Amino acid sequence: MILKRTTSDNPDFQTLVALLDADLKIRDGEEHAFYAQYNKSATLNEVVVCYKNETAVGCGALRVYEQQTVEIKRMFVLPEQRGKGIAQNILKELETWATELGYTQCILETGVNQPEAIGLYKKTAYTITPNYGPYKHMENSICMVKTI
Repeated sequence: MILKRTTSDNPDFQTLVALLDADLKIRDGEEHAFYAQYNKSATLNEVVVCYKNETAVGCGALRVYEQQTVEIKRMFVLPEQRGKGIAQNILKELETWATELGYTQCILETGVNQPEAIGLYKKTAYTITPNYGPYKHMENSICMVKTI
């Protein structure tokens, strides 16, 4: 397993994000358009792509939220590669990178229809926090936080 730090210009990241968006469109249903506007991936400078046998199998990214806080975005692992620790490794690499950049906190938003994601974040010491920003009044959103 190789974790590569890159940007959203990476073609493998773009391919994985297209698969992620297709999955979220099904999970989010009628609310997909609302969420999609906050998941633009065109200008992300801190992206991690995971490779297994030279094939891109997962990704994640950071987006600056506030002075000391970054938001975890675009976490995805190919369905056939899930349960192998890939997402946990990507998340750890993103947190390490955030620390190197001087951030002290990670936040994220996930949805009630993403139980795998919720499980991952709880397992890696994220705690549920009141919904922030555009997710404040979204009943299907779950926001989480972790001090790094």
